[in-house]
Amino acid sequence: MESTEQTPRVLLIETDETLAHSMGDDLREAGYDAAIALDAATGLKRAEEFQPALVVVDRLLAGESGLSLCSSLRSVGARMPVLLLMAKDGIEDRVACLEAGADDYFLKPYRADDFLKLVRFYLQPDVATSEQLRFADLMLDLGTRRAARGDRPIDLTMKEFELLKYLMEHPREVLTREQILENVWGYDFMGESNVIEVYVRYLRLKIEDDGSKRLIQTVRGVGYVLRDA
Repeated sequence: MESTEQTPRVLLIETDETLAHSMGDDLREAGYDAAIALDAATGLKRAEEFQPALVVVDRLLAGESGLSLCSSLRSVGARMPVLLLMAKDGIEDRVACLEAGADDYFLKPYRADDFLKLVRFYLQPDVATSEQLRFADLMLDLGTRRAARGDRPIDLTMKEFELLKYLMEHPREVLTREQILENVWGYDFMGESNVIEVYVRYLRLKIEDDGSKRLIQTVRGVGYVLRDA
């Protein structure tokens, strides 16, 4: 369900028709191929037909929650990044975002520059590589963006992949929250640094799903370190 064409395709699922067309125009001016769906049912159908590289969903859709739509996309095997448009960014909102399978979010009111910066971050061209990172029994394939713990495959969202990649590139090195925000999120992050705790918690759940030994260790008051002791 992902775009393979040279011009990245972005699907906007937004009930507010004026906002949807404004965002679509901004995407096209920035060089993307944009499509619009005004409700969840049409959005699911367009995701299959349009094969977008990125999906943008308003959390508040007419007739259905944007969170439910994210879950539906993931349940049918969609692996492209999904971004939520949200009115607030409390910790409970971030948790709900991750639980639904979304990769990230951006806040209303809509600002074109901030929106396009986030889109560019997620649609950077993948670098063809066969390189793999390994630590203990954990493996991360940089080409396929897949991880494995021993023989058990692990599906990662793009943000989880970037976070794990950064940790595995600096094994046994204590990384501060500021370092992680700068190197993993990349853009000018607006919000509380405890967004990292939310992502680390979900990454741990996936990595330690079968009761495996904890590899991502918390260094209280500082940040995190990848180590096996």
